Amino acid sequence: MKKVTIEAFTPTEIKVEQLGNNEARISVWPFESGYGVTLAHPLRRLLYSSTVGFAPTGVKIEGVEHEFDSMRGMLEDVTIFIVNLKNLRYKLKNNAKREVVHYEFEGPLEISGKDLNNDLVEIVNPDAYLATINEDAKLSFDLIIEKGIGYVPSENIKEEIESGFIALDAFFTPVKKAVYDIQNVLVEDNPDYEKIVMTVTTDGQISPLEAFQSSVSAMYKQLGIFDKILEVDSSSSISASTNKGEHAKLFESVDSLNLSVRSLNCLKKSGIELIGELALMSEAELKEIKNLGKRSLDEMKDVMKAIGYAFDGSFEGNKEAIRKKIAEFKKGK
Repeated sequence: MKKVTIEAFTPTEIKVEQLGNNEARISVWPFESGYGVTLAHPLRRLLYSSTVGFAPTGVKIEGVEHEFDSMRGMLEDVTIFIVNLKNLRYKLKNNAKREVVHYEFEGPLEISGKDLNNDLVEIVNPDAYLATINEDAKLSFDLIIEKGIGYVPSENIKEEIESGFIALDAFFTPVKKAVYDIQNVLVEDNPDYEKIVMTVTTDGQISPLEAFQSSVSAMYKQLGIFDKILEVDSSSSISASTNKGEHAKLFESVDSLNLSVRSLNCLKKSGIELIGELALMSEAELKEIKNLGKRSLDEMKDVMKAIGYAFDGSFEGNKEAIRKKIAEFKKGK
C-alpha cells in the first residue's frame, strides 16, 4: 500500500554473485517504482561506452606496406593477420597507458596469444590463434597498444600514430555483455518496490565488478556538472563556465576534460596537469606541444571552448597572477 512520503526510498541491499571467471550478477534493492529502469539503463550503456580497456591501434610489419599486402612464408594474408591481432585481448602492465611492443618469430611456428606475453603486455586470451609461419620464414612486427574507452575507427587514429604503422580500428571496451532485469520486491506491505539485477560479462581485461564500478563512477562524474547549478546566479544562464565559478575550474585536473587518451598523454608528457595551464595558452603555443596531431588539437579547442576558454586571446583576467597561483598550487600538491 502506497504511503505519503517526502523523499524517495534509499536502497539498502546489494548482492554480488560470481557466475564464472569473467561473469558476475549484481543485485541492488529496493528502489521506488520506476527507479529501476531509470538507473539500470544508463548504467548498461555506460558499461559499454565508458569502461576502460586495451586495444592495438597500429601495427608495422617488416616487409609489408599496407593491410592488403601478403607476406612470404606466412599462411595468412596480412588482412587476416590484422583481424587475428584485433581479436587478441591485451592488458598493459605497470599501469602503462601506451606501449610500442616489438615481436620477432622464426618458423616453423604456429603463433598464438601466449607467444605475445612479455614484461610489457599480457594477453588475456592466450589460446587465441594468431598466425602460422613456415620453416624459412621470419615474422617481425611492432604493435602499438593503448588504453582507452569505447570504439575508435582507424580513420581517427591514422594521423596520430607513428610513420610506417598501419592504423587499426580500436575496440577498447572489455565488456562483452551487460543485461539487466527489473524485479518487484515486497517492502513492508508494498509489493511495488523494484530490484535491479544486472549481469555483466567481460573479456578478462578487468573483472565484471570492476567494470560495474567504473560505470557507476562515470555516471557520478557526468551528473556532477549539475552541482554547478548551486553556483549560478538566478539571473545568469546556467552554464558550466559562469563568471562566478570559472576561475575555480582553472585548478581542476585536465583529466576532468574527458579528452582522448592520446590528447591526455600529450598534455601530461608536456607537464600540463591543470586546466588553467591549458586555458592560458595561445593556439600557436598549443601547436608546439610535442606529438600533438591535428585531430587532438581540434579536440582540445572544442572541449576548452565548450567550458568557456577559447584559444583566441579572449581570456579574461590577470594572466600573470593566475600563472603564479597555478604554480603555487602545483608546488603544494
